[in-house]
Amino acid sequence: MKLKNIKDVEGLFKVIDQCQGKVELVTEEGDRLNLKSRLSQYVALVNVFADVKIGELELVAYEDADVAKIAQFVFKDAGIK
Repeated sequence: MKLKNIKDVEGLFKVIDQCQGKVELVTEEGDRLNLKSRLSQYVALVNVFADVKIGELELVAYEDADVAKIAQFVFKDAGIK
């Protein structure tokens, strides 16, 4: 799932922490970072999210319920009901 214009990065990580399955960030080089790992979250913040607002990123969630949680957060963050 591709996400754009995420303003609340901390909120996104909180949602990811609540996910039951693995959630990965796919880098531009094709590497996958396990975002359930706190260390990977910090690496992602430093290397990928240097700007306060995230332009675009690709996440892979393996559980349907996790995809729904992330989508619900993204719509809320974008102001979509």
